[in-house]
Amino acid sequence: MAPAPSIPKAAFWMALSIASMLAMSVAGRETTVELNVFQVLELRSVIGFFILLPLVVMNGGFAAMRTRRPFAHIARNVIHYTGQAAWLYALTLIPLAVLISIEFTTPIWTAILAVSFLGERLSRSKLTAIVLGLIGVVVIVRPSAVSMDPGHLVVLGAAVCFGISMVLVKSMTKTESVVRIIFWMLIVQSAVGLIPALYSWHNPSPGLWPWIFVIAFTGMSSHFCLARALVHADATIISPMDFLRVPLTALVGWLLYHEQIDVFTAGGAALILAGNLLNLQKKTPRVAEAEAATP
Repeated sequence: MAPAPSIPKAAFWMALSIASMLAMSVAGRETTVELNVFQVLELRSVIGFFILLPLVVMNGGFAAMRTRRPFAHIARNVIHYTGQAAWLYALTLIPLAVLISIEFTTPIWTAILAVSFLGERLSRSKLTAIVLGLIGVVVIVRPSAVSMDPGHLVVLGAAVCFGISMVLVKSMTKTESVVRIIFWMLIVQSAVGLIPALYSWHNPSPGLWPWIFVIAFTGMSSHFCLARALVHADATIISPMDFLRVPLTALVGWLLYHEQIDVFTAGGAALILAGNLLNLQKKTPRVAEAEAATP
């Protein structure tokens, strides 16, 4: 029997998810100061696998993780891994608030790709959302500016990869559970990133290990808490809560890294978030769809 809707419970789990994402952003920046992006991702996947094991056992063990769609998992995770690598690299190039603002174009790319590959209808609200999102990116990036930061393009590429990953997950939810999708995410991405990580490997300093465990744990907890929030409320309630990440990330960047936010970033972020609000659908989402939306 499905739990009764509860806004307070949904808000509680969503607050934990947002806190996880903020902690992951800070941990990602701290770890990439010393380690290569590929090594950070490898450590995150390997440690995350062991964190996931109790959930695997609770959901039928390794036998229940068998899949008839291995190539779908491989394709989705190669693309998702590329997006994660780009996202982490962008952390070293641009302010946190700018990164998160551009990352929020992911639902826009998902809508475009869903129309192209899943046959979803492009409604007027979706089209308006896409236009607002694209204008917001142009306002933030300002491609005519001489000092255009390549980090903008890197995180924009990451957002497109996350959008593709979301569409692939949508096509997999008929046969695959959330735990199985995360299980194969960690397996495939560990294999994909092993050689690049070993090529640039060097032993982390003792003081860096807490940050490594933070990024591994929050990579799992953000997915789990978001899934729990969706148990208690629809996407039309949950998604606007996630928009709090933009001002909160700006606050974290200001407090920890003395990052300043200009009027273009604020205005572009407002347009992107307005586009996301228009793009919300009044239906209960599959929990697995939410899993792919975060890095």
